[in-house]
Amino acid sequence: MTDPAPETRPDRPIGPAIGHGLRGRCPACSEGRLFARFLKAAPTCAQCGLRLDAHQADDFPAYIVILLLGHILVPLMIEVNAAFAIPLGWQAMIWPGLAILLAVAMIQPVKGGVIAFQWSRRMAGFR
Repeated sequence: MTDPAPETRPDRPIGPAIGHGLRGRCPACSEGRLFARFLKAAPTCAQCGLRLDAHQADDFPAYIVILLLGHILVPLMIEVNAAFAIPLGWQAMIWPGLAILLAVAMIQPVKGGVIAFQWSRRMAGFR
């Protein structure tokens, strides 16, 4: 059964919102900072006043990072091993180190994108 009176709330475009979130900016105004610390969302946007800590990103950003890391590192490992004869001891240092660096580099933008997605779809605390 549908609601006879559709909501007249303004539209929240998903593309620009996720782009702002990936850059660590407020999904609504793109001016304020999304994060107060590395992975802690700011309580509110300093520019527009949007409450940012109401999100429920939970573990989803980590799952996305793990999925991306697998799709980046596995083909890279296969190609590098086919092209070069790197000793196993060096590989035991290179691949985990690269995985850690990439994970740390990707987690904040991915979490920003997830928070922005939730805001644009009016999910969790962004109703």
